[in-house]
Amino acid sequence: MGSDKRSAGLLPRMERVRTILTHKYPYPHEHSRHAIIAVVVGCLFFISSDNMHTLIEKLDNNIKWWSMYIAWILVAAVYHLPSFQSMGVDMRMNLSLFLSIYLSSILFLLVFHIIFFGLWYLGLISRVAGRRPEILTVVQNCAVISIACCVFYSHCGNRAMLKQKPSVRKNSNWFWEKGERNTWLANFLRMNELKDQVCSSWFAPVGSASDYPLLSKWVIYGEIACSGSCSGPSDEISPIYSLWATFIGLYIANYVVERSTGWALTHPLSVEEYEKLKKNQMKPDFLDMVPWYSGTSADLFKTVFDLLVSVTVFVGRFDMRMMQASMSRVHEGAQQYDLFYDHLSEREDLWFDFMADTGDGGNSSYAVARLLAQPSIHLTKDDSLLTLPRGDLLLIGGDLAYPNPSRFTYERRLFCPFQYALQPPPWYKPDHIAVNKPELPEGVSELKEYNGPQCFIIPGNHDWFDGLNTFMRYICHKSWLGGWFMPQKKSYFALQLPKRWWVFGLDLSLHADIDVYQFQFFSELVKTKVGENDSVIIMTHEPHWLLDWYWNNVSGENVSHLICDYLKGRCKLRIAGDLHHYMRHSCVPSEGPVHVQHLLVNGCGGAFLHPTHVFSNFSQFYGKTYECKAAYPSFDDSSRIALGNILKFRKMNWQFDFIGGIIYFILVFSIFPQCQLDHILQDDSFSGHLRSFFGTVWNSFVYMLEHSFVSLAGVVLLLMLAFTFVPSKLALKKRAIIGILHVSAHLASAVILMLLLELGLETCIRHKLLATSGYHSLYQWYQSVETEHFPDPTGLRARIEQWTFGLYPACIKYLMSAFDVPEVIAVTRSNICKYGIQSLSRGGAIIYYASVFLYFWVFSTPVVSLVFGSYLYICINWLHIHFDEAFSSLRIANYKSFTRFHINRDGDLEVFTLAIDKVPREWKLDPDWDGEAKQPQQWSHRIKHPSKWSASVSHQDPLNTVRIVDRFIIKQTDNQDFASSNGSIKC
Repeated sequence: MGSDKRSAGLLPRMERVRTILTHKYPYPHEHSRHAIIAVVVGCLFFISSDNMHTLIEKLDNNIKWWSMYIAWILVAAVYHLPSFQSMGVDMRMNLSLFLSIYLSSILFLLVFHIIFFGLWYLGLISRVAGRRPEILTVVQNCAVISIACCVFYSHCGNRAMLKQKPSVRKNSNWFWEKGERNTWLANFLRMNELKDQVCSSWFAPVGSASDYPLLSKWVIYGEIACSGSCSGPSDEISPIYSLWATFIGLYIANYVVERSTGWALTHPLSVEEYEKLKKNQMKPDFLDMVPWYSGTSADLFKTVFDLLVSVTVFVGRFDMRMMQASMSRVHEGAQQYDLFYDHLSEREDLWFDFMADTGDGGNSSYAVARLLAQPSIHLTKDDSLLTLPRGDLLLIGGDLAYPNPSRFTYERRLFCPFQYALQPPPWYKPDHIAVNKPELPEGVSELKEYNGPQCFIIPGNHDWFDGLNTFMRYICHKSWLGGWFMPQKKSYFALQLPKRWWVFGLDLSLHADIDVYQFQFFSELVKTKVGENDSVIIMTHEPHWLLDWYWNNVSGENVSHLICDYLKGRCKLRIAGDLHHYMRHSCVPSEGPVHVQHLLVNGCGGAFLHPTHVFSNFSQFYGKTYECKAAYPSFDDSSRIALGNILKFRKMNWQFDFIGGIIYFILVFSIFPQCQLDHILQDDSFSGHLRSFFGTVWNSFVYMLEHSFVSLAGVVLLLMLAFTFVPSKLALKKRAIIGILHVSAHLASAVILMLLLELGLETCIRHKLLATSGYHSLYQWYQSVETEHFPDPTGLRARIEQWTFGLYPACIKYLMSAFDVPEVIAVTRSNICKYGIQSLSRGGAIIYYASVFLYFWVFSTPVVSLVFGSYLYICINWLHIHFDEAFSSLRIANYKSFTRFHINRDGDLEVFTLAIDKVPREWKLDPDWDGEAKQPQQWSHRIKHPSKWSASVSHQDPLNTVRIVDRFIIKQTDNQDFASSNGSIKC
């Protein structure tokens, strides 16, 4: 008895707690209240979070649309599962109400904007109103209005009035005494009463139809909610309708005032907000790294097109280098003046820099340019301070902008970072065309008198994709790259440096070799001007020694002929780019002549990183043995970085999903649906499930080969692409094996994903979670409850349907049908399994396969990226192939470097390679640059702090993180070199 009494005493307590946050009159929307509360809390957090706002602003538009797509198919799947109601989630009422209000709001605002624009056209309102509104703004406002109405309905309903006062619940007062009823705990437990008061008082209906006779036929009415019997229809206006009309009115009022008077109904920014906005605006507008695996990038398609045109039209038919030779003056001295420069030869010593492959990511390109622009770089080594002055000469080894040469890529990816690093002179005009170069600054009579930094550039393969047109316009016909003066007129040149040092800048075009006119110029120069004891540095874009070894090829015959038969041992150093890493090889002493002493590759000027471990076995060039002296990054680091293809491929190349998901769907198109899955679901043991599952996978593969057309064609096409994708350096048999294994991995993944999707559908159908309502289930359900919860005694809906010729309800119907995708798939699948695919009309088949694709594409995109990334990792680390494809996918902006040379007074060449391991991603206005006093006509290279931006975090700034990764000396007298091991990155 005592136990029963205690149990009876507990019942009021449990009932009291259960009804704290529950309406007295349940509605269908009651089930989704907890979900709505979570959504509102999340929205408030996101809206109030400045970090989230900043993140959204930085997101690519494609990411935003991708998130909307995922949300759409997820909602469509969740609301169809009745089992979620037991968890407090039933989204049908809120979803259907949202779509109805959303479409109504869009149509209403579109009509308003058309009328408003017509009034402006007639001259009845201010001209400011002529600005057309952005469609996206209208869509966003309609979405906010619809969400607000749904949230209100979830908590307050559409109640018009209470016909009878509900009886007061008499609960046991054991929980608190009478004197404690006003405590904070009691107020908290009466939260539901407070919410009812807010709904009935603060958001009460605006009145009844009798109060607004003119609006009585143009409104929706509230439903009657009472605890007893209710007679007669409601004549009070719906609070949902009142809220919607209020929001629409506020939008129209704000828009009219803004467009008629020129100012918006917004409060002024506070001092803190203004300073924050100003700070955000004071950031560089750098471009990101080029997404090489983006299937939606127009630049990449243009690059492929330009490459095809260059190879088929220009190579072998028209060569810009021939045009340059033909346009040079016939007189030998004038011709050499266009190509030969000796204005630096009389200096006592000379500092000069070399970099290549810039113009990819803005952060990495600017980081290198910022180091190049500094008056000096101070390094600490073994408790001693090493100072390296800025180079008087900058040599750039090609590939100035990615992915293709154009006005946009050259200006944004090349000129923008360099101009931020070292500003051009005050009189510089970006659109100026230099006709007679060199256009010397005022007060300078000849080139040797100019003591500022200068720049000479050779083109790379990417610069040749448009036939060298952009390079000629921006390099050969402009005088300034930021604060570096560019006197060169052609795409190749010869520089005579102090102490009998020379630099030959060769243009290899897309032939990987110099043309006959270029060979003639350099060979005559060697005969007439280069002394027997002089030293020559050959600068090319491509490192023949590494690429020929890798591809088992022989290229650059004219270059080899020039070095071996004309220079005859005077080529002390070859420098190149193209490979985006740093490697140095030195000749091992042996008998016989040495044509080249040192081979140096440094393509770390700003482009994505390339591996070094792939070239670890290189050792032979020109019949001599070479030893790797330094590599950056090291072989071990390079191999470890390649692991990112498995872990980060999808993160770095999410645009690849677009094509990958389509390919997977084509592979399994012909084997949808799978109707015979009973043997998989009926097995009792786990091993039996696995045997049945993989047996079905094999049967599906056999069916694809024997009966399908679309899937088989997709497999054959994918095999051809995979075979072509494998580097041609391998034998045909190996290429075929690798291609087949690659396609088999993708095909197996696609078939397994297809079966998992089919098993999920079959399970839901068997448990009557799907295929129970038919097509347009959400619209039909909403029609059944619309009249009950949103009374329309005046027939407003019927009039709207008549005025829109039935388009409005049709739009509502098909808009709601967009969330019936799982039901459409299940119903159509059941019909196909019963009556065959022939029972479907062409439109029905299109709808079915399109609906299946919407979900299969989302499931397959992570897998296709994982499989492809794993393929790249295996190839780069185990087979040492795909070095370009495997690292371009990672788009690594770190590991950037350049090489600084010093011809000292003894004639020896000191070589320092400076690198930064991590490139900053955030920049701020450099306070030293901003605070330094500047004269109106002052040269930027004479400023102590020439670069405009510094890293947001000071210890990440390139000036603080730069270090020496390789250092050696080339002796001019005895043909020996001395390499310093301190600070070198060993191979």
